[in-house]
Amino acid sequence: MPLPAEFTAWFSRQGWSLRAYQQDMLNRGETEQSTLLIAPTGAGKTLSGFLPSLVDLQHETAEYLHTLYISPLKALTQDIHRNLLRPIEEMALPITVETRTGDTPSHKRQRQRKRPPHILLTTPESLMLMLSYTDAPKIFGKLKTVIIDEVHSLIGNKRGDFTTLALARIESLAPGFKRIGLSATVAKPKLVADWLGPTGEPAALLEVEDTAKPAINILRSEQRMPFGGFMAKYAIGDIYQAIAKAATTLVFVNTRAQAELLFQLLWSENALVLPIALYHGSLSKEQRRKTEEMMASGKLRAIVTTSALELGIDWGDVDLVIQVGAPKGVSRLLQRIGRANHRFEEASEALLVPANRFEALECQAAIEAINQGARDGALVQPGAMDIIPQYIINCACSGAVTPEALYQQILNASPYQGLAADEFNQLWQFSVDGGYALQGYERYQRLTQQPDGTFKPTSQRVVQRHRQNIGTIVEAGKLKVKRIRRGNQGKIIGEVEEYFAQQLTPGDTFLFAGEMLRFEAIRDMQLHARPDKGKEPKIPSYVGGQLPLSTYLADGVRALLNEPAQWQALPGQVREWLSLQQAFSQIPARDKVLIEQFPYRRAFYSLYYTFEGRKANQTLGMLLTRRMEKLGLKPLSFSVTDYGLSVCALKPLDETHIATLFQPDILGDELEDWMLNAPMLKRSFRQVAIVSGLTEQRYHSTRKTMKQVTFSTDLIYDTLREYEPDHILLKVAREDAERELLDLRRLADTLIRFVGKTQFIDLPKVSPMAIPIVLDVRSEQVKGAGEQALLDQAALYAEAESMLDEVRALLGPAGAFERKPTVLTPRPSA
Repeated sequence: MPLPAEFTAWFSRQGWSLRAYQQDMLNRGETEQSTLLIAPTGAGKTLSGFLPSLVDLQHETAEYLHTLYISPLKALTQDIHRNLLRPIEEMALPITVETRTGDTPSHKRQRQRKRPPHILLTTPESLMLMLSYTDAPKIFGKLKTVIIDEVHSLIGNKRGDFTTLALARIESLAPGFKRIGLSATVAKPKLVADWLGPTGEPAALLEVEDTAKPAINILRSEQRMPFGGFMAKYAIGDIYQAIAKAATTLVFVNTRAQAELLFQLLWSENALVLPIALYHGSLSKEQRRKTEEMMASGKLRAIVTTSALELGIDWGDVDLVIQVGAPKGVSRLLQRIGRANHRFEEASEALLVPANRFEALECQAAIEAINQGARDGALVQPGAMDIIPQYIINCACSGAVTPEALYQQILNASPYQGLAADEFNQLWQFSVDGGYALQGYERYQRLTQQPDGTFKPTSQRVVQRHRQNIGTIVEAGKLKVKRIRRGNQGKIIGEVEEYFAQQLTPGDTFLFAGEMLRFEAIRDMQLHARPDKGKEPKIPSYVGGQLPLSTYLADGVRALLNEPAQWQALPGQVREWLSLQQAFSQIPARDKVLIEQFPYRRAFYSLYYTFEGRKANQTLGMLLTRRMEKLGLKPLSFSVTDYGLSVCALKPLDETHIATLFQPDILGDELEDWMLNAPMLKRSFRQVAIVSGLTEQRYHSTRKTMKQVTFSTDLIYDTLREYEPDHILLKVAREDAERELLDLRRLADTLIRFVGKTQFIDLPKVSPMAIPIVLDVRSEQVKGAGEQALLDQAALYAEAESMLDEVRALLGPAGAFERKPTVLTPRPSA
C-alpha cells in the first residue's frame, strides 16, 4: 500500500522518510489481522499505529467512529491528542479527533454520543461507560480499529482484564474490528500477542530492533550513602546540579509522598531559581494540565513526578531522566528512561540515585539487564472474577441480555477462556439478586426477567449506581484540598486520603501541591487549609506507596552479589560494605538462603536474605513468628524490606529450628489459622465488593467515606461467612488476598526452591548487610518527614555507621574474622 502523496510530502517537510516497519503497518492496514508493534521509544510507533487509519480517513466526509485509542493514563490521551492534531492540521485532513476521559465535560460527552469523532482517545473506564448506554450499538457499529497503547501495563492485572471484556463487547457490536497493540517494553511478546488478539487468533508480531542503548549511570556522590531510608536526601545537592546542567529533566520517584518531599528539598536547594514543577495523580486536573502545557512549551527545567508520567508522554526536549530510589523493575525503568530524548537511534541519558546501599545493588542489576536487552513484566493470569458482575450489569444497562450470550462474550476475552460455566452461573445469580444469603434485600435485586426470557435492570436507580462506579480502581477515601486565601474563599488544588486528614488537628502543617499549608477544618468533604511558613510539616501519605521488586531484578541482585568482579561498577561505599560483609559473615549465595543470627538490644535477631519483595517477606514473617511461638522461641516483632526479613525473639535459634521453620508446610496450618483471624480477608473482600457492585463508592453527588464502606462490607462479609460460606465472592476475595496482598505464589516458589538449602551463621554482632534490614522497622515508623523526622533519620544513620565501625574493629588490621562460639545473654523477663 503506497503512502499517499500528501503524506509523503508531510514526512519530507519533517525531514523524515517512511521506515520499513511503518510501511509494514501501512500494508497491514488493508487486512483485518491484529498486530502487536514493539518498538523503542522515539521510533514513532504511535504515529505508526494511527497511520493506516489516517490514510483510510483522508477523504472521509461521513461522521462515524472509525478508530478507538485506549490509553492507561488520562495524561497520555491529552499528549497523543496534541501530537495527532499536528499532522492532521498541517495536511488539512478532514479528520476529527477528540478525547473522552473522566475530565471531559458532560456537554461534550453528550455531543460525542450523537456525533462521534472519527478518532476517539479514551481510557478503559470511559470506554466501558460508553458501552453501557443504549446507543452503544450505533456508536461502535462501524468501528474499524482499536489501538491499545502501552499494552504491557495492562497485562496480568484487573484493569487489563477489564479492558479485554470491553474489547469482547465491542466484538459483539462491530465483528472483525482490528486490534493494534503498542509498547516499547514487552518481556514475553507471544503471551502479549495472545492476550491482544481475539480468542484463538493471536495478534501478529512486529518487533523493531533497538539500536541505541540508553546511557545510564549511578550517581557517585561524595556524601555518605545511608544504609536505609527511601528519600536519598544525601544526594539533593547532586540531583540539583544535574538538573542545572541539563536543558530539561524529569525526576521520577516511586510514591506521591516522595514527590512532595523531594520537590520541597529541591526548592530549598534552588539558588538559581530554576522553574521546577510537581506532578502526580492527586493534584487537581487544572494543576496537572497547567504543568503539561508548560512542559510542552519548554517553560520548565524539571518536573518531579511519579508513574503518572512514565507511559508514552512525548516531550522531545527532555534530555535527562533522574530516577530517585530503586527502579523495582527493568521494564519500568526503561519506560521512565524512554521519556528522555524522544528521538530514534539516539541514546537516552539517565542518572540513577539509590536511596540506600541495597538500592545501589538493584540499580546496577537493572543496568546490567538493560545492557543485555532483558525485560521483565507481569505474567498473564486468569481473569479476575469480581469484574464479571460489573460487566453483566454494564451490558444489561445497554440493552436486554441473556446469560447464555454473555457467557459466550466473556469467553471471547483472553483471560477468561477458562471460566467454568458453574462459576459464571454463580456470578450471574449474584448479579441478578445477590445470591442465597442476600436475595431478601431489595438493594441486591438488580436484574429482572422479561416475558421473552431476557433480563433488564430492575430500575433506573440500578443503572445510575452502576455508571457512577464503573472501573477496577478502588480508591482510598479522599478529601478535596481547598486552599483558602480570604475568609472561606479559595480553590481546590487536589486531594489527600481520608485517613491522613483524620490525623490532623487545627494548626498542623503539611506539604501539598508544592507548598506548605496549615490545616483549619474539614467541611463538606473538603479539607480547608491556608498557606503557612511553618518549619515542621507533616507529609501526605498515599495507599499503595511501595512498588514490588520484580522477580527478574531480584535474581539480578543475587547474581551481582555473587560476582565480586562486577562490584567495581558500584559506588566505593557500597563496595566497602560488601567486602566487610564477605569478611565478617557471608555473601548470600545464589542457590541458598543465608540466615544470620546475632544479639542486639538484649534480644536475638535472625535475618533471612530472601530477595523476594516486601509482600512475600511480610507473609513469611507472619508465618515464621506463628511457628516460632509454637516452638517456644518467644518472637517479639519482625521487619521487612524487599531484600530480607528480620525477626526479633527472646530465645535464639539453632540448626534444628531452621529445619523446622523454613519449610513449605508453613503454608499449611499456620497460613490457614492466620488468614481466618487476620483483617486482610475483610480488606480484600471490601475491594471485591466495590468492583463487583455489592457496594459502591459514590452515588449521585455524594461519596461514601471509607469508614462507611468498611462498616457495610464487614457486615456483609460476616453475614456471608455465617449463612453462605461458599458464596462466590468469598472465594474471589480469598484468591485476591493470596495474590495481591500476600504474594503467595512467589513465597511458595521460594520455600520449595530453597527447602534444605539454607546457610545458618551465628554472629557476635550485627553484620553489615543486616544493618539496613534491622533498622528499617524504625525508619518505616517515622511519621511525616519534617525537620524532626529527618533528624530522627539522621540518628538512625549514625547508629548504622557505629554498627559498621564495630564490625571493622572485630575484623582488625588483617581484615579477617575468626568466628568463635557466641554466648548470648537472654533478655530478662519483665
